[in-house]
Amino acid sequence: MTKFTPDLLLRAYAVGVFPMAENRDDPNLFWVDPEWRGIIPLDRFHVPRRLKRTLRAGTFEVHCNTAFDAVVAGCAEPREERPKTWINEPIRGLYGALHRMGHAHSIECWSDGELVGGLYGVALGAAFFGESMFARRRDASKVALVHLVARLRKGDYLLLDSQFFTSHLGQFGAVEIPRSTYRVMLAQALGAHARFHPELSASELEGFLQSTTHTS
Repeated sequence: MTKFTPDLLLRAYAVGVFPMAENRDDPNLFWVDPEWRGIIPLDRFHVPRRLKRTLRAGTFEVHCNTAFDAVVAGCAEPREERPKTWINEPIRGLYGALHRMGHAHSIECWSDGELVGGLYGVALGAAFFGESMFARRRDASKVALVHLVARLRKGDYLLLDSQFFTSHLGQFGAVEIPRSTYRVMLAQALGAHARFHPELSASELEGFLQSTTHTS
């Protein structure tokens, strides 16, 4: 039986493989290597017009890496639209360790001192592997995604891996590519240098929003 460790996870990401569990109550993990991979092209990121208004209004206070474990716990919560999640206790422990090593990051949306949404993922080279997101308020996870992409663009990242394609991510420009194409893009990203920037000023966010296309 494979012993999952933070170092093994990093080696797995480097070859295009990631772990999952059947559900949050199952203590076991298995490797996933999708035939078709979801990615969000960083140079063709879309922001819906209404979401741009939400971002500019400052509806949420957005921070980075201040509540990583709480974000993972939020992503693991069952919800009406997703009663079962794959984030079990081993996943929470492993990614918490990656965060302490500087390889995993969270974007958090707060409202009146309460964590209401966010996302987390793994950074390696110039690739960022998005793991999961959650929202307890409308648009909170979407705002977190926009802030993530703004930071990745600022830090010269080349690849944002969303693992799978969903219609939710499609509105931001996500596409599906075959495994062979993904591995070429992954190799290029791992061979490049990028820096994850936790801070993003209001002017930097506005400049990013102006640089993106929008959908209705």
